[in-house]
Amino acid sequence: MGVNGITGVSTAANAYGTYSGAAKKSSESTTDTKKQASEGVVYEKSETAVADKKYTQNTELVARLKADAEARQSQFRTLVEKMMSQQGSAIGNADSMWKFLAGGNFTVTAAAKAQAQADIAEDGYWGVNKTSDRIVEFAKALSGGDPAKAEEMRAAFEKGFKQATGTWGKKLPDISQNTYDSVMKKFDDWANEGSESNASEI
Repeated sequence: MGVNGITGVSTAANAYGTYSGAAKKSSESTTDTKKQASEGVVYEKSETAVADKKYTQNTELVARLKADAEARQSQFRTLVEKMMSQQGSAIGNADSMWKFLAGGNFTVTAAAKAQAQADIAEDGYWGVNKTSDRIVEFAKALSGGDPAKAEEMRAAFEKGFKQATGTWGKKLPDISQNTYDSVMKKFDDWANEGSESNASEI
């Protein structure tokens, strides 16, 4: 047998192998299609890795929220100092101011009362909605918005609330408790964002 004969046999064998392999794959593909049709659609996770979301602290927002809170606290402190001095009292330190207010032994001017009522109204700066929004917004800014950090931020808030109660010297007013409840609900919602996000990736 010549070289051409051997090459011809080789080519034929290769062609047959390719044909039979293709036929086998076609048969397997048909079987797989029938199997999938009977079993339903099966989810297969993509091999391509989804880039992990990066969470970074929003330092600009943190600074803005802190500056706003400090300005509002200074304004409030000035109002209380003025009221106390008119009634023959003086503030020794921040704790004494809160204890003075908690004691309730003071009178306020009509203007101060109107301002306080506006500030703690439903849509006021110190009202439940806006205060709880600021607290959670601050927590998100510190954590970069990472829902996995929601519980850590919640624990920090709870610690601060207990300290505020201690400084007040007794149970905080109802508005404070309502704000606490609203903050807890917003922390729940934030933490659930992470759960929903994880569920959608599965």
